[in-house]
Amino acid sequence: MTVETASNTSYGNTASGSSFYAAMRILPQEQREAMFQIYSFCRQVDDIADSDGPREARLAALQQWRDDIEALYQGQAPPRLRDYAASVKEFGLERNDFLAIIDGMEMDVPQDIRAPELATLDLYCDRVASAVGRLSVRVFGLPREDGILLAHHLGRALQLTNILRDIDEDAAIGRLYLPREGLWEAGITSTDPLKVASEPALPKVCAPLVARAREHFEKADEIMRRNPRRLVRAPRIMSKYYRAILQLLVERGFANPRKAVRLNKMARIAILLRYAFI
Repeated sequence: MTVETASNTSYGNTASGSSFYAAMRILPQEQREAMFQIYSFCRQVDDIADSDGPREARLAALQQWRDDIEALYQGQAPPRLRDYAASVKEFGLERNDFLAIIDGMEMDVPQDIRAPELATLDLYCDRVASAVGRLSVRVFGLPREDGILLAHHLGRALQLTNILRDIDEDAAIGRLYLPREGLWEAGITSTDPLKVASEPALPKVCAPLVARAREHFEKADEIMRRNPRRLVRAPRIMSKYYRAILQLLVERGFANPRKAVRLNKMARIAILLRYAFI
C-alpha cells in the first residue's frame, strides 16, 4: 500500500521498491499501469520533499503539483499527468487522496519532523501511506468500506515498519519520527535525532510502535480474509514482505549497534510464489 523510501515515506529504496514492483506485476495491465502511475506520482513528490534544495523552492514545487492535480480533475491535465486521466476515470481515483499525499510530503519541508506528537505521527502516516492505500484499493477493486479500512490499517502498519527500520538513516538527515510521548515515557528528553538514536532506552520507545504495527497488520489481515483472493493478492504480498521485515527488526533488537535489516531474495521470492500464484 505504500511504495518505499530511504526517507521514511515509501517510495525509493531498492529492497522496498522491488517488493512494490513484484506485487504490482501480477496485476492485469490496466490496473498495473494505474498503480505505476500512482507510484510515479508518489516518487516525484517524495523526491521534492527529500531534496536538499531551499525549503521555499520545495514548497513551491509541491504547490505546483497541487495545481496540476486540480487541473487534472478539471479536465485540463498538464503534460506530466495526461496519462492519468484514463486511470482516474476508470477506477474513480479521488482528488483528495492525491492532495493528501502532497500534504504529507510537505510536513517534512518547512522544518524536519522531530519527535511528533502521536496524533501528528498518525496524521503523517495517513497522508503518506494510507492515502496511497486509498488510491490503490480503488484500483484493486475492493468494496469501498473495506477498501478504506484496509488502506487505514495496512498503510499505517507499513509506515510504522518503515519508521522502525529507518531510525538511523532518518537521524543522519536530521529527522526523528518516533513519537514524543514515547520518548518521555522512556525518560528521553532530547529530540535531537542523533542523540535519541544512541539512547540506551531506545528499545522502550520502539516496543509500543512494534505492538501498534502488529495490531494494524492483524486488522488488515481480517479485512483481506473476508474479500476475494484475486482482489487482495497485491496488498497481501506487500503485507507479508513488511511483516517479515518487522519480525527481523524485533529479532535484531533496537539497541545500539543496529545492523541494517533487509529481507533476502529467497524470502521475497517465497512470499511472491505463495501469495501470487499458489
